[in-house]
Amino acid sequence: MAEREPKPAWSEVPIAVRREAERRLRSRVVRATRAYGGYAASATFRLVLANGKRAFFKAGYPPPPGSAAIFPIDREEKRYRTLLPIVGRWMPRQYGSFKKDDWHVLLMEDLGPSSVPPWTAPKARIAARSYAGFHRATRGRQLPRSLPRRDFAEFSGFWRALRKSGALSATASLAGERSDEAAEWIDVALPIFIAHERELARPRAPFALLHFDTRSDNIRIVGERMVMFDWPFASVGPAEFDVAAFLQAVVAEGGPAPERVLGWYEDVLPLRAREIDASIAGIAGYFADRAPKPPMPGLPRIRSIQRRQLKATLRWAARRFGLPEPHWLAAVAD
Repeated sequence: MAEREPKPAWSEVPIAVRREAERRLRSRVVRATRAYGGYAASATFRLVLANGKRAFFKAGYPPPPGSAAIFPIDREEKRYRTLLPIVGRWMPRQYGSFKKDDWHVLLMEDLGPSSVPPWTAPKARIAARSYAGFHRATRGRQLPRSLPRRDFAEFSGFWRALRKSGALSATASLAGERSDEAAEWIDVALPIFIAHERELARPRAPFALLHFDTRSDNIRIVGERMVMFDWPFASVGPAEFDVAAFLQAVVAEGGPAPERVLGWYEDVLPLRAREIDASIAGIAGYFADRAPKPPMPGLPRIRSIQRRQLKATLRWAARRFGLPEPHWLAAVAD
């Protein structure tokens, strides 16, 4: 596994920023523990305050020279403000925000250490049912005009673009000595993937609020509820897209099979097969495009994670679409 993203220590946060955080929280910080888990190098800390309370500190700041890191804190703050009245049950409580010394800080509820992985069946069941409740709460509802309506449709053409550019050879090369086997499998699967991914460009209502980045590092299991944070990519679209993206991420981290987790979700909110198929194909195309690319400066784990997600999604797609089992994926390194 690749090294972690570089994150600043609390002592490296400008003193004026630390003091302003304490002023907003109305108590002195007695302990600040760096919070790892996300794929970016944002400054994230779990804070213990002198008054016995806790808070979570998240900040964007000028990235180091040469880093590819992006901190969409402005957009995330706007999403929290806009969506809190609508889906507050699935969000952490907000304690405020501020800008100082080129730092943009969000202060919010500390939901504790990571809940997953490891993914157990009970945790996956809670997450699936809570996620279904989240989508059900907004499905078919009028949602803020400021939210994007077509972000999911960007996943409707990756397989076609890969075929046109000849870049599928790079995807097959991930299998090393089994790259010829991989190329043959992709050649058989490609028409099916293209047929399904096209459907993302022709979405059918009803639509729901999509978190659009639901992974283990962006959630906590709190009782019978899944709470989500990191909302800068929230948008409107078919719930099936959010679900497909989430389930492959669960599998990539060693969780239960996607079919099983999907069953728990559909106990609460039934989904449409056409939209699920289109989403699986589109997401698989995205990872087929991203996984072979060179490492990104400042994001040392991203390609490894994308390779694992590619493997999880293609195995699911093979079962879903009646394709031969992609044995060559065993040769793709994490």
